[in-house]
Amino acid sequence: MLRHTLRAAALLALVLVLGLLPTAPAAAASEQAVLAGGCFWCLEHDLETLPGVISVESGYSGGRLARPTYRQVSAGGTGHQESVRVRFDPQRLSYASLLRSYWRNIDPLDGSGQFCDRGDSYRPVIFTSGTAQREQALASRAAAARELGRPGSELRVRIQQLDTFWIAETHHQDYARREPLKYGYYRWACGRDRRLDGLWRGQARTGKPWQPGPNPKES
Repeated sequence: MLRHTLRAAALLALVLVLGLLPTAPAAAASEQAVLAGGCFWCLEHDLETLPGVISVESGYSGGRLARPTYRQVSAGGTGHQESVRVRFDPQRLSYASLLRSYWRNIDPLDGSGQFCDRGDSYRPVIFTSGTAQREQALASRAAAARELGRPGSELRVRIQQLDTFWIAETHHQDYARREPLKYGYYRWACGRDRRLDGLWRGQARTGKPWQPGPNPKES
């Protein structure tokens, strides 16, 4: 019995050395994007259903205070914005396509908040990681300006390097799913979709290819 066991072990070792056993495919590497666009409940809900998105988490970015709380951020003075961290499969969803959906779910003309939420913690920001993301973010801003038919100078979305994303408290995660009635009323009362429809028209809340606006202007 021992002789057979040793022989089997030797054969298995040989097979492994020669690479004859099939290996499990490597898991596809995911990428992440950090975006701010007003209430993180809404942006999380708007982006989490996109094909290729793996997960979306609500949190805070852009400020100086470590491990900020919702109360601290909403009170102002920390420099943070309510943000979402989107993990996605780049084989199914490109960063550029994700940004296109992001723009169609915010009001890029408002740098003082978003919809009914006012203050710096609600301002729109694209937080980039590395040169490639920054270049794509700048390109997406130019495309958004053309689609709106606005000079680029009128778009108030800030593009800045990501420092740290701090995840928000548990009760802020998946809020739209856990509290659908409260979330639906808040979104309606805040006028988010009415404003998006007025700005983006048929492109609102979609990932459709960029289109030129009715009266494009030079940025």
